[in-house]
Amino acid sequence: MENVWATRPDRPTRPDRPDRPTRAGRAGQAALGIDLHLEPAAGPGLRRGLTDALREAVRSGRLLPGTRLPSSRSLAADLAIARNTVADAYADLVAEGWLTARQGSGTRVATGLPPVRQAQTPEGRTAHRPAYDLRAGSPDLSAFPRTEWLKAARRALAAAPNEAFGYGDPRGRAELRTALAAYLARARGVRADPERIVICAGFAHGLSLLGRMLRARGADTIAVESYGLDEHWRSLTTAGLRQVPLPFDELGTDTTELGRAPAAVLLTPSHQFPMGVPLHHDRRAAVVDWARRTGGLVLEDDYDGEFRYDRRPVGALQGLAPDEVVYLGTASKSLAPGLRLAWMVLPPAVAGEATAVKGGVDTCGALDQLTLAEFIASGGYDRHVRAARSRYRRRRDALVRALAECAPAIRVAGIAAGLHVVLRLPPGTQSRVIRAAAARGLALDGLTPRHRHPDAATAPPDALVLGYGTPPDHAWSGALDILCAVLSDPAVTDGA
Repeated sequence: MENVWATRPDRPTRPDRPDRPTRAGRAGQAALGIDLHLEPAAGPGLRRGLTDALREAVRSGRLLPGTRLPSSRSLAADLAIARNTVADAYADLVAEGWLTARQGSGTRVATGLPPVRQAQTPEGRTAHRPAYDLRAGSPDLSAFPRTEWLKAARRALAAAPNEAFGYGDPRGRAELRTALAAYLARARGVRADPERIVICAGFAHGLSLLGRMLRARGADTIAVESYGLDEHWRSLTTAGLRQVPLPFDELGTDTTELGRAPAAVLLTPSHQFPMGVPLHHDRRAAVVDWARRTGGLVLEDDYDGEFRYDRRPVGALQGLAPDEVVYLGTASKSLAPGLRLAWMVLPPAVAGEATAVKGGVDTCGALDQLTLAEFIASGGYDRHVRAARSRYRRRRDALVRALAECAPAIRVAGIAAGLHVVLRLPPGTQSRVIRAAAARGLALDGLTPRHRHPDAATAPPDALVLGYGTPPDHAWSGALDILCAVLSDPAVTDGA
């Protein structure tokens, strides 16, 4: 079999200007300068082999309807075969209906062909999205500030130095680290030095780096909150760290239970995920005291620190103990998780180690970093966050009012901040509520998968972790209507 890439043909030139293509030549380059990977069978059946290879490329969907193919002369030159062989193969496929040929339009893949069979899920069913989604973990992606982001990207690209397109500092672009240091100090009370900020490809990437750093230091145990994200627990397990869950009550995670065993603790002190309460000030003091006394490290996940509604903002724990706390922030909730941009503010004692674990070059896109730096420095980030905060607060208020009318027995908790609330359900009804909602096209999350308690016999209460920030504006009222219909149905919510 011959493996050939069809490439741009030599450009035609004018006799009086041998270095410049003619107008017809330039048009030909635009139409014919495409890459086409083919593996025609060699030998006396070359025409048939080429025909079969082209037919299979169309049948498999590799060549989409309407795709223009290279001219017979160009493809023949690239495959080192006779032009007539290519022309005859094209003619055969035109006759079969796979291709079309028209004067001035060239040879193209025919439209109206049978659709390519779609890949299926492991269960053999085509995957589909729910009509409405109230699962926690995502902001309203339709509200991403495309216009302002594009303006910031243009300004950032125009001002970018040439070295920005190289491999870069493993800590990330200095422009973004500088902008973040000023913003975090102003908005979150973080004591940040640009030299000790490391940019990561999302929070999970940063947590993985810290887990590997702790393991390299000889640590084998880390304390975690008994409510949290299974993805984070798996990341720490992959790094080789055993997790010790801490108890939880109305004051938040009980940090007085830390003891001396763990080398570090992972906390969401400003807004516990998913329960929604801030860590009590006595327990904030207790965890700082533990870190100073034992040399332990506190990993602070400030995943939604920008969104506060009914109380004064709770400052970052890092501001109390910058030498003992690693502050982790992210653009996933304030902008979009697809940006894959997060940051760590590191204590001096571990800054070098964490940077070394990341590697010798920057692993995050320089242009997105420069754009975010410009977006912050220009005030666009603050304006976006304030507008988003107002919009999410209105949604939260509408949710609370609607539940008070349709399901007054349902207790709503964790409403003072963030993009989600916890709805306490009658005992034994969590799975039933989720199934009933799914049948109506609404996706919901239960509390059970978010729980890891030191006493395995202690089960979490039946509850929903409901993300009111997730739906786009046009879907919000529909999602709320279905939720109320489900929660007001006695057949669904009558306790077991």
